[in-house]
Amino acid sequence: MAASGVAAPTRTEVLQLYRSLLRVARQFCDYNIREYTKRRTIDAFRDNRNLTDPSKLSAAFADGKAQLEVAKRQAVVYSLYAPKVKSIMDVKSS
Repeated sequence: MAASGVAAPTRTEVLQLYRSLLRVARQFCDYNIREYTKRRTIDAFRDNRNLTDPSKLSAAFADGKAQLEVAKRQAVVYSLYAPKVKSIMDVKSS
């Protein structure tokens, strides 16, 4: 097979993307959205764990980068309209 000219992301780049997505997930004020974003990130990386084809790796990485940008924008929008009262899931028991 000839190389298609698509450079696969390095392990370091993939781990940086994973950490960035989890970091953005923590910025959401709402518990449900925060947990959904975290769960979706973990599931997507778990599903793509065994990819070996460089073109599929690059496509999955590009999709992850696009999702990161969407999550960043959504975190800002959600912070602008954050509820005044915390969710029961966010209240820590003393």
